[in-house]
Amino acid sequence: MEERLKNYVKWMDGMLAELENRSQDSGIQRARLEKEKNELLVQIGFYQHERLVHLIVTVLFALLSMLALIWVTVSFTPAAVALLLLFFVLLVPYIRHYYILENGTQKLYRYYDRLEALFDLYADANKPAGQ
Repeated sequence: MEERLKNYVKWMDGMLAELENRSQDSGIQRARLEKEKNELLVQIGFYQHERLVHLIVTVLFALLSMLALIWVTVSFTPAAVALLLLFFVLLVPYIRHYYILENGTQKLYRYYDRLEALFDLYADANKPAGQ
């Protein structure tokens, strides 16, 4: 999912740069902007769902890690230490992955705002004089 998000962000950067460079050109059609906004909303929905699932898993592993830490402090046994280490080893990649999903989703929100601004700019540029 991380690679997919990186590729989509890279594609959005290029597409938005192209649209912004042509923002004063009558060749930009509202239909294309609308299509790109709708596609971006679908992608945002996918990443929001993925982010929610990983938040739940990350919080679960954090809670299990705390329980294992309490177990280690109460009774210092090799099994408790092994379990604590296992949870920490799993928790670090989950936190990293959630961090990437969160930041990527926030970037997609900013892209949506930029598309919305382009849509409004194009709508204002095509209004007849006097309106």
